[in-house]
Amino acid sequence: MAAAGGVAAIGDDDVLARYRHARAQSGLFDVRDGPVAGYDEFVDEAGDVRPAWRELADCVTERGLGGLDRLRSTVRRLVDNDGITYVQVDRNGAVLGSASSPGEDPPAPGPWHLDALPLIVSAADWDELESGLVQRSRILDAVLADLYGARRSITSGVLPAQLVFAHPGYVRAAHGIQVPGRHQLFLHGCDVSRSAGGDFTVNADWTQAPSGAGYALADRRVVAHAVPDLYERVGPRPASPWAQALRLALIDAAPESAEEPVVVVLSPGIHSETAFDQAYLASVLGFPLVESADLVVRDGKLWMRSLGTLKRVDVVLRRVDADFVDPLDLRADSRLGVVGLVEVLRRGAVTVVNTLGSGVLESPALLRFLPELAELLLGETPALRSAQVYWGGIDVERAHLLTHLSSLVLKRVDGADPIVGPALSAARLEALAATIAATPWQWVGQELPEFSSAPTDGQPGGVSEGRVGMRLFTVAQRGGYAPMIGGLGYLVASGHAGHLVNTVAAKDVWVRTPNRVTAERTPTPDLPAMTPSPTRAISSPRVLSDLFWLGRYAERAESTARLLVVTRERYHEFRYRREMTGSECVPVLLTALGQITGTDTGADGDDAEMVATAPTTLWSLTADRNRPGSLAQSVERLGSVSRAVRDQMSNDTWMVLAAVERAVLNPTMLNPGGGPPDSQTEGETYLAAAHSQTLAGMLALSGVAAESMVQDVGWTVMDIGKRIERAVWLTALLGATLVTVRSAGAEQTITESALVACESSISYRRRTLGKVSVSAVADLVLFDEQNPRSLAYQFERIRHDLKALPSSSGSTRPERLIDEIAGRLRRTDPTDLEDVTADGRRGELGDLLNGLQATLRELSRLITATHLSLPGDMQPLWGPDERRVMP
Repeated sequence: MAAAGGVAAIGDDDVLARYRHARAQSGLFDVRDGPVAGYDEFVDEAGDVRPAWRELADCVTERGLGGLDRLRSTVRRLVDNDGITYVQVDRNGAVLGSASSPGEDPPAPGPWHLDALPLIVSAADWDELESGLVQRSRILDAVLADLYGARRSITSGVLPAQLVFAHPGYVRAAHGIQVPGRHQLFLHGCDVSRSAGGDFTVNADWTQAPSGAGYALADRRVVAHAVPDLYERVGPRPASPWAQALRLALIDAAPESAEEPVVVVLSPGIHSETAFDQAYLASVLGFPLVESADLVVRDGKLWMRSLGTLKRVDVVLRRVDADFVDPLDLRADSRLGVVGLVEVLRRGAVTVVNTLGSGVLESPALLRFLPELAELLLGETPALRSAQVYWGGIDVERAHLLTHLSSLVLKRVDGADPIVGPALSAARLEALAATIAATPWQWVGQELPEFSSAPTDGQPGGVSEGRVGMRLFTVAQRGGYAPMIGGLGYLVASGHAGHLVNTVAAKDVWVRTPNRVTAERTPTPDLPAMTPSPTRAISSPRVLSDLFWLGRYAERAESTARLLVVTRERYHEFRYRREMTGSECVPVLLTALGQITGTDTGADGDDAEMVATAPTTLWSLTADRNRPGSLAQSVERLGSVSRAVRDQMSNDTWMVLAAVERAVLNPTMLNPGGGPPDSQTEGETYLAAAHSQTLAGMLALSGVAAESMVQDVGWTVMDIGKRIERAVWLTALLGATLVTVRSAGAEQTITESALVACESSISYRRRTLGKVSVSAVADLVLFDEQNPRSLAYQFERIRHDLKALPSSSGSTRPERLIDEIAGRLRRTDPTDLEDVTADGRRGELGDLLNGLQATLRELSRLITATHLSLPGDMQPLWGPDERRVMP
C-alpha cells in the first residue's frame, strides 16, 4: 500500500490534487505552506485556483485523466494534420542529425511539440505587459535610429562604443539606410517571464529577424479546435488582428514611388530552423514566400521572377540574417542573399524589414544600459524591467561578475555562445575568471532567468507543472506599435538548459477579456494610401522546380505502392505453390521493382533466391528511405518539396501528407533497430498499412490538387511532372513484364498483375472477357487516349500543359519532342507488338518501350533546362546553381 500522501492515495480523476502533489514533489510548492520558490500562475499562496484559470480547472476536472490523454492525442494529431514542424539545429545553424556525406538529404523536419493546455493571462496582467512592451519597442526604435544616425548614445558617453561596434549585429553597410515612416524598428520580439515576486522581466529582445509569430497563430488554431468548449468559456482575445496589422504595415513601408507595392517574405529555405513559421506567416499575410533564387537585382531595382517575367519588388519581410542578404557587400560566402541588394537599399528603391543592422539591439550588453538610453533619448523609464546584467568594463560590476561566476549566465559582446556558470567545474570557473580579467569589456554576466510555473498536459498521469515564459510581438504602425494580443508561450527545459531559455514545448497564450469595457490601448492600424499589387503566383525556376518534382514524387509514391501491393499479394498467393506456372510472376514482379527503382532485388537473377528473400526485399523497398526509388524515399522527398512551396499549397495538403508520413516513415516503432520487425504479423501489418495509406493519400492529394489548387503555371508544371513520371513508370513496368515470352499460365498471371498495377484490369476484362493478348493490353494502356492511365493520355496531357506555359510558342524544343514521341506511338500498330524474335522476346514491343522511355527522360531534362533552371546570366557569385538535384 502506498504511503499516505502518495500519488496512489489521490483519486484517479482528481487531476488538480495531482497537480498540487506534483508541485510539492518538485519542491516549488508545499501543500501546507504554499509556494516556496517561483510564482505559480495557476494557484495562489493558499493553493486555490486563481480567477483567470477557473474555467480551465473546471474543464480539466470534467475530463479526468482519460480525457486529458485523449486531449493530448488530439493536439498531436492536429499538429500533424496542419504540418507544423520544427528543424532542430545547433547554435551554429547546422541541422542536427543531418547527413554528413555529400549528396545525402538532410533529415525531415521534426514535429512541433505543443502543450494541450493554454497559458492564460489575466486582463490586468496583460494591461501591464502591453504598456511595457509597446514602450520597450519605442525605446529600442529610438536606440536603433540613433546608432545609425546621430549616435548621441555614444557621443554622450552613455553607451560604450566598443559594445556597439564589436557586436556582429552592427552592420556598417547599413549606415544611412532608412525605413520609410516614423519607425526604424519594424518588428520586435520580446522574451518575458515572471519572477518569484510576480513581476514581469525581459530576458531577451529579438530584432534581427524575429521568429515565432507564425507558430503563435498556428498554435491558436490547433488549441481552439482541440478544446472548443474551453475556448468558448474563456473567450480569449483574438491574436489574428495582429496579422492584419502586420500586413498593412508592410504595404505602408513601401517606398513613396511604389503605387501598387509588391511585398515578399524572404526565407533561407526549407532547412531553416523555423521554415514552417516563415511559410505559415507568408500564407496568412497573403504575400509570396521567396528564396534568394527567386530574386534578382537589375537596373538598381529588386525583381521577382514570376510567370516567365520580372516583377518589381517594393518590400521584403526579411527572415534571413542581415550578414547573409547580399554576398556582394556583406558575406561573400552567402547563398541566401541577393547580389546587389544593399545598393538597392541605399538608393531607396526597396524597403527591407527588419532593416539591416537591427540585430545590434540583441546585444547582451545593451540590456545593461537600456534605462540610461531610455532617459537620454526619450526621457522615460522602462516599465518592464530587464534581467539584471553586469558589464566587465565597469570596475564594481566586474568585481561582482568575477565573484558570482557560478550563479550567472556569461555572454560575450561579440555574440559567441553563452556559458552557464552553474554548469562549470571549479577548474573551468577559474580559467574563465582569468579570461574575463584579461579582456573584461568583452564580457557581461546576466542573472539566471526566473520562470513562473503553470499547468501542462504532462505525461499520462494527469496535469503536471512546468516552468513557462512567453515571446511577445509588436509591429510598427504610423501611430505607434501594435502588439499581438497573446504570443508564443513555451515550456522551459529543466536543468542548466533552462538557464539558456531552451524550450521543450510551446503553449498557446490566451489573454482574458476585461470584465468592463475600456478604451483599446492598441492603436488601430492606419490604412495605407497605397493598394498592394495582387500576386497571383510565383513561378520562379526554384518554385517551378519544386512543383515539378512534387508531381513526380507524388506519382512515384502511388505507382510504387500499387506495384508493391500486387507483388506482396502474389508472393503470399504462390509462396507455398511453387509448382504452379503462375508462380513465375513473383520473381518477374520483383525484377520489375528492381528495374524501376534501379536497385538489386535478387541474387544474380536466381528466381528461387529472389523469392526466398522477398519479405526482406518488400520491407526494404517500403521502409528504407536510403534505398533509391523506395516508397519511404519518395514519401520523404514529397514532403520536402511540398514544404518548400507550402504557400502554394492548399491547407488540406498537410492533413493528407501527414497521414502518409505517419504510416510509411515510422517503421522503427516496430523495430528500433530499423530492420524488419521480429514478428511476421507486425511486419505484414506495417506493410499493409503503409501501402494502403499511401494509395489513399496520393489519391486524396490528386483530388486536392484538382479541386483546391488554382490551375496556374505552377499547377501546370506539377501536372507535367506527374504525367512524365506516370509515363516513365508505365514503360518500365511493361518492359519488365511483357517483353519476355513465358508459358501461357505465367503470361496470364503476369499480365493480370501488370494491369492491376496500372489500375486498368477492370477495363481490360470488360473488353476482352479474360483473354490474354499483348496487343489488347497495348491497345488499352499504350494507345487508348480515353484511358487516364494510358501512355497516349499522358502524352496528350503533357502536350496540353506545355502549350499552357507562358513561354510556349508551339515549336519549343519540349513541344517538338512530345509531338515526336506521340507521333511515333500513333504510327505503331498494336498487332506488330505481338511479334516474337528467336530469343523469345517481343522485339517490337521492347524497342518501342525502350525508345519511349529514353525520349521521356530527355523530355524531362529539356523541361528542366528550359523552365526550371536559373538563366545563365543570373548565376549567384559562388557559381552555378547548387540547390538540391533530384533523380
